[in-house]
Amino acid sequence: MARYATALAGDPAQTYRSVDLAARTGGADPHALVALLYEEAIRALRSAAWATTNRQYAMKGERVTRVTAILFALEAGLDFDKGGDLSQTLSRLYTGLRDQIVNASIGQDPQPFLNAATSLTDIAEAWEAVRPR
Repeated sequence: MARYATALAGDPAQTYRSVDLAARTGGADPHALVALLYEEAIRALRSAAWATTNRQYAMKGERVTRVTAILFALEAGLDFDKGGDLSQTLSRLYTGLRDQIVNASIGQDPQPFLNAATSLTDIAEAWEAVRPR
């Protein structure tokens, strides 16, 4: 089997997500890419909550790492010159969510992950509402 095929032969659901993600990011506009980051962060948070409840610690750690990286990427993409107070507010929010998630990662309570997912869902909905048409 060719090397690229071997990489895709593992978990079929993960393979689908990888292919889907590649298809959705190719040629996407910046607004859509930010929306995709929100979607992936929310999914990772919900998975971390599930993993916490079901004592799937390796999955929990992977999801915490993923969502933390996404929050860093979202913060790095803020334009403080153009965004002004909104960029400052989002930066503080992302920092607070990262702290909440890292603290939750050492505990056994899934609720902080779900709370963070709810916060990001609210922001994602607002982001979608201002999408240029």
